[in-house]
Amino acid sequence: MTEQATPIVDQGERTFDRLLRTVEELDTPDGFKAELIRGKIVVSRWSKLRYYRPMSSLREQLKAHAPEKHVVEIAPFLFRFPDAERAYGPDLYVADVSAFDAEGRHAEAEALSLVAEFTSVSTRDADWEDKLQVYGRLVPVYLVVDMQDREITCCSDPSPHGYRSRTTVSFGQELRIPAPFDCGIDTGDF
Repeated sequence: MTEQATPIVDQGERTFDRLLRTVEELDTPDGFKAELIRGKIVVSRWSKLRYYRPMSSLREQLKAHAPEKHVVEIAPFLFRFPDAERAYGPDLYVADVSAFDAEGRHAEAEALSLVAEFTSVSTRDADWEDKLQVYGRLVPVYLVVDMQDREITCCSDPSPHGYRSRTTVSFGQELRIPAPFDCGIDTGDF
């Protein structure tokens, strides 16, 4: 498979639930994930090895500041955004642990308190456009770790029109993360 995200168009009934079931039933090859973006099933690669260090560093730093009963994870689960007809598998997320008590393979997006996406050539557009728009209506904090530009952006204060606050720093600088985390992230290892 190529590095580029590949849309798979469903030929039958194009409802959100049917597409979500199709995503659940896909047997993606090792190293790939399927998401529901812009009404299409998109299969893309998991992160490269060089993403491990920044992903691990971010995960460990957030653990100390996560809201009570929230987990910081990189496990490959889909979070559904039914109003936007999307289902994303974030690279890293912080979510209320109760979201994982349900049956099935996808959790409700309302459980999320933070999402981080690590850009790649194949996912960069979706991370900066589609996901920014959808997360910006619900998820309190969205971090875009731009591996190509070597910057990290914190978007916060969601509203019906998207995030109202945005801060960007270069790798190596500290990034402030607002409530419910209220902490600084050291990006020196990024």
